[in-house]
Amino acid sequence: MRTKTFAAAALLAAASLTLTACGSGNDSDKPVAVVSEQAGSDKAATVLDKPFEKPDLVLTDTQGKKYDLRKETEGKPTLIYFGYTHCPDVCPSTMSNIAVAKKQLPKAEQDEMRVVFVTTDPDRDKPAELGKWLKGIDPQFIGLTGDFATIQAGARTLGISIDPPHKDKNGKIISEHGTQVIAFSPKTDGGYVLYGEDATVDDYTKDLPKIAKGENP
Repeated sequence: MRTKTFAAAALLAAASLTLTACGSGNDSDKPVAVVSEQAGSDKAATVLDKPFEKPDLVLTDTQGKKYDLRKETEGKPTLIYFGYTHCPDVCPSTMSNIAVAKKQLPKAEQDEMRVVFVTTDPDRDKPAELGKWLKGIDPQFIGLTGDFATIQAGARTLGISIDPPHKDKNGKIISEHGTQVIAFSPKTDGGYVLYGEDATVDDYTKDLPKIAKGENP
């Protein structure tokens, strides 16, 4: 079971951004800041009136090499997600949904698209472990790790809250993190589309062809 909390400071661009405690089964956990959830449409995608600027992050990829996010993804359709490999639920399901949908694109568009997974648990998600986990989902996915404070600051620029991993009452390490996927346009490099954790394979399959061209889904 996942515990949702709502971080008021992360409510940006008309979207309610949530924290998910992956792996936490504690039903007594309380929200840190309860806010009203939006009455939304049935669409999985929220097109943002004011796109996010791509985070200025220089981290380490799964080969142990420096990866400059802005430089490496410039002019490419890019999806960014913050999560961790020991997450038992939302992280693998989100990445798997994107992987299945991505494979429906023409080969050239698959090769052009960048899907970036930034760990929220860098102490455990070393480059090799992160690479092995992502390879089982999609070998083209990019995994990044590094200093937690740097990762946290980068996530915050996208309105995504992440907390340092900690042990629950059973001694299990959990990582609370926002579950949003942000899509960046190849035309402007702006993060113009937001997906929540309920986005399905069908949602991504329908939208990725448009995101690949920088169009609104």
